Parts: sequence; C-alpha cells; structure tokens
Amino acid sequence: MTDKQQDKIVRAAADWWVRLRAPDADSDTVEQWLTWTSEDQRHLETFERMNALAERLGKLDQISRKVLIHAFARPAQLRRHRFPLAAAASIAAVALSGAVYFGWTHFAFGDTAQVYQSALAQNRDFILPDGTKVALGAASTLTMHYGRDRRSVELRGGEAFFDVVHDNSRPFVVTAGDVSVHDIGTAFDVRRTGDRVTIAVTQGRVSIADLRATANRNTMLEASAGQRVSFDPNAAGMTVGAIGAQQAAAWRDDRLEFIDEPLSVVIANLNRYAGKPMHIADADLNALSYTGTIRTDAIDSWVDALPQVFPLQVSKEPDRVILSDASRR
Repeated sequence: MTDKQQDKIVRAAADWWVRLRAPDADSDTVEQWLTWTSEDQRHLETFERMNALAERLGKLDQISRKVLIHAFARPAQLRRHRFPLAAAASIAAVALSGAVYFGWTHFAFGDTAQVYQSALAQNRDFILPDGTKVALGAASTLTMHYGRDRRSVELRGGEAFFDVVHDNSRPFVVTAGDVSVHDIGTAFDVRRTGDRVTIAVTQGRVSIADLRATANRNTMLEASAGQRVSFDPNAAGMTVGAIGAQQAAAWRDDRLEFIDEPLSVVIANLNRYAGKPMHIADADLNALSYTGTIRTDAIDSWVDALPQVFPLQVSKEPDRVILSDASRR
C-alpha cells in the first residue's frame, strides 16, 4: 500500500472516531461505520490505533498532550507512524476537550454487530467503541453486538480478557456456549474449549449463569476478584476456586496456566499456539488431569517431556503430533 492510500484510510478513521462521539450520533452512524470497517481489515485496525492514541492523549496532562501531538508533525515521525497531522489534530481536538471516550448515553445504538478474530499463535489487543479493552487469545473468535439497552459478546472459541467500562444502563454480557457472564464493574478472563468454560476474575465482580437452567443444577453464582469458575457440561454445577491475578491472564505473557484440567482441554488450547497440531489418538488419555504452566514458546519441549509424566507415547509426523496410550504399543 502506498503512503497516499494509507493516509486516506487514517483520515477516514479519524473522521469516524470523531463522528461516533458526536452528540447526534445514531444507529445509522454506527451501521455506516460497521460497513466501512468490514470493507477492509485495515480499516478496523487503523480505527483501533486511533482509539489507542486517544487513550494515550486522555491520560496525559495538557503539556504532555501538546508534545505528543507536536511529535506527529515531524516528517520522520509521520513516515514511521503514517499518521498524518490532520488525523492527530482530529483526535487532539476531542481529547483536549476531555471527551476521550464517549458515554453510551450519547450513543443511540441500534442492533449492530462486529466480528473480531485472531490468527493461530497470535494474540490481538483492541479497544471497543465504548472504551472497553479486549485482549483476544490466539485462534479465537468473538462477536460484539451493540444494542440499545445491552452490550453483548459471544465468545465462539478460544480466550479473551475484558477490562470493561461499566454502564448500569447498558450491561456488558459475555456468552460462551451455555454460560453467560454479566459484568458488575469488572476485569475478567473467559476461556472456551468446546463446551467447557472457565472464567477468572481479576477485578470487581461478575454474575455467572448456566443457561441450561434446571431445578437440579446450580444455575447462577457470583464471583469476585481472585476467583476462578469452571463450567463442565457433564458436571452437576459450576465449581469455584482461587486464582492469582497474574495467573488469570498469563497467556498474555506467553504462559498457559492449567489447574486440574483434562489433558484434552490442555491439548486443545495448546493447539491454538502450536506450530504443529497435536492429536490424542486414544480416548482414555483425554481424562488425564494436568496442573501446571506451559510456555507458548516451549510447547515442543513440554510435549517431549510428556511420557515422563503420563503413560503415553509421542509420535511426531510431518504435519502433526500423535499422543497415544503407551500400554498399546
């Protein structure tokens, strides 16, 4: 892409950033913005960079803001960041007025949606239009729905960490399979592996519901910072345990943490980061329980050591790794 084409996208992103925060922004504005972001992946990526810049500006004092804005006027910086001065000025005009993130009360959302995805072995960070920060784990997919009275996220698979901008008038709800997580002023992590779901809270509280409500199940509970909730569709109810803040989203620092989880769950999550997919050949290995930390840059070493921990053998083929029961040699 030429610098001229990139500048055009940046200018459009800056324009959308300002338009979405205007008092008269309505559902038609949102729909037009979603259409623009869906036309080219670079549109959404550039808009997210705008949000990130706005956040930096909002956290600085007035003198620091002016220094940062001035930096964008330098030719060298322009070439490095590819942000034209006009774009920085558009953001600065809003940020310096103190309106870095617009209130949802000023945004009459219709029913709109946006899909976010991450590639294999690549995490992705972005900021939603309300200022909520999302860290999406590798090979993960979520859909964000904006409604007039609700913000809904569907985690279709993988893992995501949410640092939510709370709004009583528009609750933030994450659905993962048969589980829903209702924000109560919160930062929390959600991981979905097939039908199994784990929620780890690092700040505030969440209300968690089993959507398959029956009289025989513990269908709802509340979790606070430092707690981890596990949902297994084959168990009688959800289980609660303790977890440290660093453990809750260790994957953001290239560490996958597992606490008494089936080997099948461990392998499924490692496959989101592994260069070569792993396959469990014998069903009796699926239920083996594992607790520990696995670095995403040392998965091969962990696999090589597995036969020392579990009664299995590892066979490496050109396109995959096979784990099989050692007793069936």
